[in-house]
Amino acid sequence: MHVLQVCFRVPYPPHDGGAIAMYETVRGLAEAGHIVTVLAVNTPKHHQPADALAHLGPNVQMVPVDVDTRLSPLKALHNLLLTDRPYNVERFISSRLAETFKNLLLTQAIDVVHVEGTFVAWYVAVYLAQEIAAGRLPARAQLPLFVLRSHNVEYTIWEMLASRTGNPLKKWYLTKLAQRLRAFEHWILPHFDAIIAITEEDAVRFRAMYASLPAATTGALAAAATAPTIAVMPASFDLRRLRPATTAPQPRTVFMLGSLNWLPNLEGVDWFLREIWPQAHAELPELELHIAGSHPPKSLTSRPAGQDSVFVHGFVESSTAFMAQYELMLVPLLSGGGMRVKVVEGLAVGKAILSTTIGAEGIAAHDGENLLLRDAPAAWLQALRDYYHGRLPLAAIGQAAARTAHELYDTVQVTAQLVRLYEQVRPRLAAAQPQ
Repeated sequence: MHVLQVCFRVPYPPHDGGAIAMYETVRGLAEAGHIVTVLAVNTPKHHQPADALAHLGPNVQMVPVDVDTRLSPLKALHNLLLTDRPYNVERFISSRLAETFKNLLLTQAIDVVHVEGTFVAWYVAVYLAQEIAAGRLPARAQLPLFVLRSHNVEYTIWEMLASRTGNPLKKWYLTKLAQRLRAFEHWILPHFDAIIAITEEDAVRFRAMYASLPAATTGALAAAATAPTIAVMPASFDLRRLRPATTAPQPRTVFMLGSLNWLPNLEGVDWFLREIWPQAHAELPELELHIAGSHPPKSLTSRPAGQDSVFVHGFVESSTAFMAQYELMLVPLLSGGGMRVKVVEGLAVGKAILSTTIGAEGIAAHDGENLLLRDAPAAWLQALRDYYHGRLPLAAIGQAAARTAHELYDTVQVTAQLVRLYEQVRPRLAAAQPQ
C-alpha cells in the first residue's frame, strides 16, 4: 500500500505531541512494509532538511514545502475583516504546496491520502474540489481514499480558552476564532471517506457534527454520498524506548512537561502557579516544581531559578531523561481535546501522574489505579499534601501506568488497526460507486 501522509509540520524530531503522533504513523507503516510519501509543511519554527526522515529507510520519501506559518498581526487582521476562514487554517495554505499535492496525486500510484489534522484539511476539502471541478484532476471515484486523522476537535479548545479569558477584546476574538473553526470542522467532514478521532470523546463530537449537517452540504466531493467512517484510534509510541527508569528520582519533586507556546499548556501552568502553588509552597517547603518545554514565555524564563522552589528548564532534549529525575508528573490542563501524548509517555515510563480530567481525556485512566484525577484547586492541593507526606502509593500507580501504556499504545498494534481501517473502507467505497 502507498500512503500519502499530509502533515502540518515535518514530523521530526519527535519531541512534541503532534510530531510524535505523525512520526510514529509513518514509522509504523514503513516498518509494516508499506510505502509512505510524507508531504509536509516545512514551517520556520520546525524547519528541517529534506532528508530528515531518511533514517526510516527506502519505504519513506519526504517532500517538504516551505510555508511561512508565523503569526502576523496584519495578516490576522486581514483574515478577520476580509475572509471567513479560521486564521489557524489560513496560515497553512500555500499555492506551492497545493500544486505539489496535485502533482503527487497525478504522478504517483497512491492508495490512501492520510491528512494529519484540521490545519491541512483545506487541501482536500477546498483545493481538491476546485481542481476536480476545473477538470485538472480526475473525478473523485478515480482518486485515492481520503482519511482525516484529527489530533483535536480544534474549535472546542478555543471555546474553552475564550470562556476563561477576562480581557473582553481577547474573549471576543477567541470566540470568533472558535466559531469559524467550528463551521470549518463541521463543513469538511463529508469531504473525507474516514475520520480518525484520537479519543472516543472527539468521535462523539464528530458524529454529532456530521448528523447535524444539511444534506446539501455533503457536496460533490463526498465519496458516492456515503457518510464517512468515524473511528477511534489512539496516538501510538515506540515503547521499545519508553521503559521505567532504573534510578530513583529526587524525592519531593513534581514536574510538568509540554510545549510552552501552546495556549492550553500555558493556561494550565498559569492556573497551577496562581491557584495552587503558593499554598502548596507555604505548607510543603521542601517540595520542588520543575517545568520543561519548548518556547517558554518571558513570564517563566524571567523567574530567578529556584524562586518559590520553581525551576524552569525550557526545552529538554530527552523527555524520558527529564521525567526520570523527578517523582510526580503534573498535568493541570483546563482546555483541550484529543489525547495528551506526554501523558502516555509518562504512563509508559511508569510515572505516577496527577491530572485534571481534561488532561487525561482519551486515555484509559482509572483514578487511584494508574493515574490520579483531580479538578478543583483544593483537590489538587490535598493530593500534593498526600504525596508530600508519603500517603500515595506511587510505586503501585506507576506500575499500573506502565502496564496500561504497553497494552494499549504500542505503534505495532495501532498501525495494524490503521491498516485494517484503510482496507475496510476501500471496499465499502468501491461498492457504493455507480456501476
